[in-house]
Amino acid sequence: MRDADNIRAVETLGIDWMGFIFWPGSSRFVSDVPTYLPQHVSRVGVFVDSTEEEIIQHIQLFGLHGVQLHGHESPAFCRSLKTACGDSISLIKAFSIATAKDLEGTKPYEGLVDYFLFDTRSPLPGGSGRQFDWAILQDYNGSTPFLLSGGIGPEDALRVRSFHHPRCIGIDLNSRFESAPAHKDVTRLSHFLQSLNNQTL
Repeated sequence: MRDADNIRAVETLGIDWMGFIFWPGSSRFVSDVPTYLPQHVSRVGVFVDSTEEEIIQHIQLFGLHGVQLHGHESPAFCRSLKTACGDSISLIKAFSIATAKDLEGTKPYEGLVDYFLFDTRSPLPGGSGRQFDWAILQDYNGSTPFLLSGGIGPEDALRVRSFHHPRCIGIDLNSRFESAPAHKDVTRLSHFLQSLNNQTL
């Protein structure tokens, strides 16, 4: 997100985290600090193969509470970044999932990051708007909690509510709730969250 008014509106919906994408290849790229940053939700920066120095600069500039790594960052890189940032920053490592075999890639990162994010495999990092088969995640038996991502849309509230895994701690909502890149449709998002909480179906 990057529009101040849109940030304010989404912040009121009871969400937990809000993402800011710092990969220049994305149509949602945030080049400047918005005139308003959320005060009541955690700010998460999304990076793709950035240097440790670049990430720390953005943490300081945007007052980030979390860092999501969406590239080819190695376990050694994650260990170094976590050491540099300390416990005040939550570290999330994203994995592209198409088959159960892809879950094997999480094992070297156990104990090095706070959360995994499971997204749909696509040619570019994130934002494909497509879903993968969530049944694959029943084969995940790691100890790291994860976020469910990948093409979750307004019509998926019942499906999300029906998904159960002891390590799933949340969902990632992005492109299917946008009226334009980096601009959320607040009405659509609000209705989905109400449906997800079983208030309207």
